[in-house]
Amino acid sequence: MTEAERILLDLLNIERLEVDLFRGTGSGGETPMRIFGGQVIAQALAAAYRTVEDRLCHSLHAYFIRPGDPEIPVIYQVDRARDGGSFTTRRVVAIQHGKQILNMSASFHIQDDGWDHQHKMPDVEPPEKHATRDQLRQRYLPRVPERLRTEFLRERPIDVREIEPLDLFQPEKADDHNHIWFRMQAADQASQVTQHLLLAYASDMSLLSSGMRPHGLSWFTGEINGASLDHAMWFHAPVQFQDWHLYSMESPWTGQGRSFNRGSIYSQDGTLVASVAQEGLLRKPQKKT
Repeated sequence: MTEAERILLDLLNIERLEVDLFRGTGSGGETPMRIFGGQVIAQALAAAYRTVEDRLCHSLHAYFIRPGDPEIPVIYQVDRARDGGSFTTRRVVAIQHGKQILNMSASFHIQDDGWDHQHKMPDVEPPEKHATRDQLRQRYLPRVPERLRTEFLRERPIDVREIEPLDLFQPEKADDHNHIWFRMQAADQASQVTQHLLLAYASDMSLLSSGMRPHGLSWFTGEINGASLDHAMWFHAPVQFQDWHLYSMESPWTGQGRSFNRGSIYSQDGTLVASVAQEGLLRKPQKKT
């Protein structure tokens, strides 16, 4: 297990303060300036799971309200909305500095019988055909300011292989369809609860970037005031995140300072394991007066 993988697993091991009150670490995620959205979602889901027995999450719906401060912990307050015969519902509020930074509803379901169908996984080249995240970042290193290079090269826990990566600093306009392979090998033998938490964390990666592709934008061009506004996720099949999964994303609409993005996550054998939708802020930086 790498140090980055250990840190992520520790982030998801939140501390119980009271029966329905938990505390999670703010630092250590994908981004240093604010708490990575996927981290808050995963910790909120972890808090909900700590109040549920014998059921797995099938859906979650979250709103990002304020940027998270990585310098202090996050408090998660769980409301046991309903314990039904087939479904359990939880509401989670994430708090920092006495204010909400995220609220989330999550629903948990017993195993039921029904009918099955799914869309076919896109036909793309396997992960071994694509450069690692570290290899791509080494290519960009000469264009990164010296003061940012340590953070730019910091080891991350999720192994990512972009299928059609754009230049971070001079991206050309491209189709909104966006595919990555990702996994975390340290997830091997983890429970389904932990697998869900890891996939929820990773589901916030690259999704909002899909809406930037048609406009030749990236987080590194300095032209964007952007942030995730909400995030929804549905779990369809068992997750084994130590193995490769394809995250197939698209952005069918961007306008009015917002971008709508959705994604499908497949295991490498083609099973659709989860679906994701997110709207994000995507507007030009406000001029200072």
